[in-house]
Amino acid sequence: MPLGTAIHNIEITLGKGGQLARAAGLYVCLISKNCSATVGQVGNVGVNQKSLGRAGSKRWLGKRPVVRGVVMNPVDHPHGGGEGRAPIGRKKPTTPWGYPTLGRRSRKRNKYSDNLILRRCSK
Repeated sequence: MPLGTAIHNIEITLGKGGQLARAAGLYVCLISKNCSATVGQVGNVGVNQKSLGRAGSKRWLGKRPVVRGVVMNPVDHPHGGGEGRAPIGRKKPTTPWGYPTLGRRSRKRNKYSDNLILRRCSK
C-alpha cells in the first residue's frame, strides 16, 4: 500500500480484528506501515444528511430527546434552577456530572494506542 492511501478498519493488535475507523463514511490516511487494514472508505457516507422527518422516526432508532441543562432543576444538572430564564451561573459550562464541557481533552494520557497515532489526518 502506498503512503497517503485512505484506509479503514485498522487492527491495533495483530489477529484481534479491526478496531479503528469503522463508523459510517470514515477513513484514515496511511502514514506508516505497522498494522493491517482495509483499503478505502467506509460506506454510507450520507447517513447524517438524511432527514428523519419527525420525532417518532428518531425514537425508532433508539434516540431519546435531548433536554438542555438550563431547563432542569438543580438536583438534575449544575446549570439548573434560578428564577425565570436564568443564565448558567458558572464561569464555564459543565456536564451533568460537573466536568467542563467545552475545550477539555477527554482522551486518557497514557492510552495503549497512543504510539500508533502519529498525527491528525487533515480532511
